[in-house]
Amino acid sequence: MKTKTSPKTIRRSVALSRHLVEEVSALAPQDLRQNFNRLVTVALQEFAARQRAQTFEEAMARMATDPAIRAECAAIGRDFAIAEADGLNLDFSPQRSQRTQSHTE
Repeated sequence: MKTKTSPKTIRRSVALSRHLVEEVSALAPQDLRQNFNRLVTVALQEFAARQRAQTFEEAMARMATDPAIRAECAAIGRDFAIAEADGLNLDFSPQRSQRTQSHTE
């Protein structure tokens, strides 16, 4: 028995004001002005991307004010504070520089 697959393209009929279509067409890049289907597709993709970004930013803002998350981040920061300068020689005192030079000579 064959299974029915969904079509990759969905056709919709929409009513748009002439003014909106003319304005968008005038603002669109040259390659999209001649292909209204492509223009609408790109506009919808950009809309979806903005909505996803906005949702993510709102979630991050909520997390930034969540006391439990802030406490966990502080604990992680404390746990890793010891390793912040791991492997770096940050002692620039004259005595340290002289000792380092004498070991390398």
